[in-house]
Parts: sequence; structure tokens; C-alpha cells
Amino acid sequence: MAKLISAPPRFTREEWVMSNHSKYDCAEKQRASAERLKAESDRLIDETEKHTKRTQRDVQKKFEQRIHDINFWKEELDHKLDDIAKENDTLVAYKTRLENALEACKSPLAIAQQCLVNREGRNAIDLVHDDVQKNLMKEVETIQGVMSLLQKTLDQTIEQIRRNKSAKHYLEKDLKDKFRAKDIDEGCAELKDTTPGIHYNSGAAKIEANSVTPDNWQDFSNKNIEKAEREKNASINLRSMIDAILIQTADDMQRQVNDTDLAFEKRIAETKGTKGKLEDHLSKVQGEILEMEKNIDKLQKAVDDKTGPMQLAQTRLTERTSRPNVELCRDPVQYRLIREVGEIDTHISRLSLTHAQAEDELKGLIRNQLSLEEDIQIKANTINIDDVDCMGLRKSIKIKKF
Repeated sequence: MAKLISAPPRFTREEWVMSNHSKYDCAEKQRASAERLKAESDRLIDETEKHTKRTQRDVQKKFEQRIHDINFWKEELDHKLDDIAKENDTLVAYKTRLENALEACKSPLAIAQQCLVNREGRNAIDLVHDDVQKNLMKEVETIQGVMSLLQKTLDQTIEQIRRNKSAKHYLEKDLKDKFRAKDIDEGCAELKDTTPGIHYNSGAAKIEANSVTPDNWQDFSNKNIEKAEREKNASINLRSMIDAILIQTADDMQRQVNDTDLAFEKRIAETKGTKGKLEDHLSKVQGEILEMEKNIDKLQKAVDDKTGPMQLAQTRLTERTSRPNVELCRDPVQYRLIREVGEIDTHISRLSLTHAQAEDELKGLIRNQLSLEEDIQIKANTINIDDVDCMGLRKSIKIKKF
């Protein structure tokens, strides 16, 4: 069955006119709204453009200020780095002076100790704890004390050099970061809207979690500078102390070496004087021995010379016993002969006693001679040890101020 087609609606002329006026009004309103939007768009575009330019100028100024701040701290760090580097180089030179001074102590110490060993070779009565011995022991003690002080100061210097290097390292690291940050910020400051290669970075507008505040940033560099300044001042003070120690220790050692040398000179002169006196006495004793030997020979000859008279007197007495009878008289001759025998016998006894005493005196003189010769040999040995061995070594002692 065919579908019926309905006729389109019919409007009156008033409806037609009203519809047209409605369209006119709607178009006018839409056009006015579009005009307002265009005007607002132009205003907004102009406003955002100006604000963007203003913001970019502000950002540019911030970059310039930031670069200026980086340059300021970079110069401060660079200046302080130069200071601490120069100071550390100077301190390293002082360390070398300390090492040389410490090394230079070894020879005088070895010489003083060798002198003590050499002097143990003195014999008998000359093995005395004299001023030389006391000064040598004091010299060893002084040099060992100096070496201990120098070693302690050297250890302090090595530690200070380490601290200087640590401060220098932090300055260098800070400077390296500053150089890198400056390069980045200068590169960012030079970028333009039209610079090729710029692009969107989603999520770029954020604060990094590990970032620091400007105050923290300044404090970090300031602390590095303050640390370097502290270490530089500590290093300067240490160098001043090293200068004083090197002078004082050299003076102390030189003073003690001079005292020891003077004690040696006095002792050597004293020993030589004593040896000379002993040699004089030896010469006199030897002369006396010769005289005593002659005296003994004279006494022996005197005893021998009494043999004839004794034999003569005794022979006469014996012969007179042969007188006959009454002629065997105790006359003055008989008594005188008897007294003569007694007198000669007494003379022989006295001469023999004196001869024995002379023999004893000769033995005493010979013992004294041997004692003097032994003591002279002891003195000669002591002089050789002190004057030749020890003073020969000590001539090479040179106390140098480093």
C-alpha cells in the first residue's frame, strides 16, 4: 500500500518576516561576540607577548646576576686556590729542609757514639768518667732529642701538607663545578626563541630534589674558602715554628759540640802534661837506677876490699899463737889485732847491710820504673784515642742550619 506524502508546513508572511529578523539578530549578536573575542584575543596576545618578553628579560637579568655571582665566587675560589697551592709548595720545601736536617744529624750522632766506643779502649786508671765522657753522653742525648723533635715536626708537616691538599682538592672540585655551571648558564642565557634545537621538555618545570638554596650554595663555597684560609694560616704558623726549631736545634747541637771539643782539648792537654811529668820522673828514676847500681858495685867492692885486711889480721893472730912459753903474752899487739878483726867484721856487716838495702832500693826503683812505663803507655794510648781517633773523627762534624 503506497505511503501518503504529507505537504510541507506553511507559514504566514509575518512568520517569515519574524524568522528573518530573528536570523538577523542572531547573526548580529554572534558577530558582535566574535568581534569582542577577537578584540580580547588581540589584547590577550599583546598582554601575553609583553609579559613573556618581560619575563624573558627578567630571566635574562637573573641569568646575568647568577653568572656574576658565579664569577665572583669563582674568582674568590681561584684566588684562594692560588694561595693554598703556593703555601703548600712552600711547605713542601720546608719538609725537605726538615728531612735534610734530620739526615744531617745521623753523622754527628754516629761520631759521638763512636767516640764513646773508642774511649772504652782506655786502660786501667785512665778509664775515668771525666768531663769528656759527660759531654759526649750529653751530646748523644742532645742530638737524639733534636732528631726526635725534628721527626715529630716532620710528621706534623706531612699531616699539614695532607690537610692543605685536602683543602686544595675541595677548592678545585668547587671551581670545576663553578666552571661547568657557568658554561651551562652562559649557554642558556645565549639561547633565543629562534635558536635551532630548542624543544619541549615535558616535566622540566620542577625543582630537583637534590638542589640547594642560594644560601646553601654560598655557604658551601664560603666554607671551602674558610677551610683553605684556616689551613693556610696553620701552614704559615707551622713554617714559622719550623724556622725557629731549625735555628734552635742547630744552635743547641753546635753549642754542645763546642763544649765537647773544648772538654777534649782540655783533657788531651791534661793527659799530655801528665804524660810529660811521668816521663820526667821516669828519666830521673832511670838515672837513679844507674846511680844505685854504681852504689851497689861500690858497696860490693868495699866488702871485697875488707877481705885482705881481715885475712891479714886473722893470719897474724894465728901466727902469734905459735910464740913459745912465756912469749905467748897478751900484749897490746894481741889486743889490737883482736879489736881489728872485730872492727873489720863490723865494717863488713855494715857494708853488707847497706848493700842489701841498696839492692832493695834498686828493686823498688825498677818496680817504679815499670809502673811509670806502664802508666806512660796508658797515657799514650789515651792520647791516641782522644787526640787521634776521636778528634780525627770530630773534625768532620759540620752543624749546618737548613
